[in-house]
Amino acid sequence: MKVTHETTTQQENCNQNNSSYTKKVWIATGIVLLVCISFLLFKALFSVILLMLAGIIMASYFHGCAHLLHRFLHIPSKLSLILSVLLNIILLAGFFWFLSARLQQQISQLSDTLPSGIRQVKEQINSNPVGKKIADYLNSSGNSKKTLDIIKRFFSSGFGILSDVYIIILMGAFFTASPSVYKKGIIHLLPSKAKNTGEELIEDISGILRKWLKGQIFGFFFIAVLTGIGLIILGMPLVFTLALIAGLLNFIPNFGPVIALIPGVLIGLTQGVSTAVYVACLYTLIQIIQSAVTQPLIQKKMISVPPALLIIAQVAMGALAGFWGVLLAAPILAIIMKLINKLYVEKQSRN
Repeated sequence: MKVTHETTTQQENCNQNNSSYTKKVWIATGIVLLVCISFLLFKALFSVILLMLAGIIMASYFHGCAHLLHRFLHIPSKLSLILSVLLNIILLAGFFWFLSARLQQQISQLSDTLPSGIRQVKEQINSNPVGKKIADYLNSSGNSKKTLDIIKRFFSSGFGILSDVYIIILMGAFFTASPSVYKKGIIHLLPSKAKNTGEELIEDISGILRKWLKGQIFGFFFIAVLTGIGLIILGMPLVFTLALIAGLLNFIPNFGPVIALIPGVLIGLTQGVSTAVYVACLYTLIQIIQSAVTQPLIQKKMISVPPALLIIAQVAMGALAGFWGVLLAAPILAIIMKLINKLYVEKQSRN
């Protein structure tokens, strides 16, 4: 009887162990599946999150202008916000009204001139034995096609550029009109102990976005004006368009200046090889001045992001979300650094 009882007990223990092991396997499988589904869902919605962030930045810009009007003109906050939106719309409309004809003409000339510049580059490469071997290797290996595919993926948009811009403007309008509604909604979802920290983080993130936007606007005017002056001195055509392209692409750190250099050099080649070299030197000199003088000031006054981390973030978010990922990598990285510092580093230092 004792042997039978012990055998029965061992069988029960074995069954319990098997049941416990099976339960653990199902739990582990469920966790893995949940992580995979969460990752796929995040990847699918990441483009929407970036568009929402762009809308928030747009709202921050209007509120920043409204703050300046309120401070200098001493008018009510709501009236200053309305004036901020109206003045920016009027300025944008006036800009395109005064310069659209000239800009359209220069863009048309640019589209006509660039093919001849590209042909000259190909002729220069093929005339050189080393250059011809490199070109033949790239064409035969298919590396050029792979590079073009990567560039297209990096600078593609989530729903098409017009749809993206429409979504950004729509969300920016709602965020501009009533930001407190969305702020209170986020704080309301947080646990009671985390509400104060959440409110501080929202204010800190808003400050980061405002500072980043100020730095980008300053960089836009700095690069555009210096590029325009330099191209005028060199006697280049299409100065206004090339300067505008250089200023706008400055919004994309690291990669933007390189992309802006390409049309400038190609147009320079139509004027002669020496002119193309001077244009390349001009763009390089302007970037050196910005990196050595203005960029440290921007990072000190605005936001400081480690350059190596920024490149990694741009490559990762470009592969994940295309153009908007590359464009918004800097503010996203600054926000992540702020969250880590606030939620982890500061708590560790206190302990």
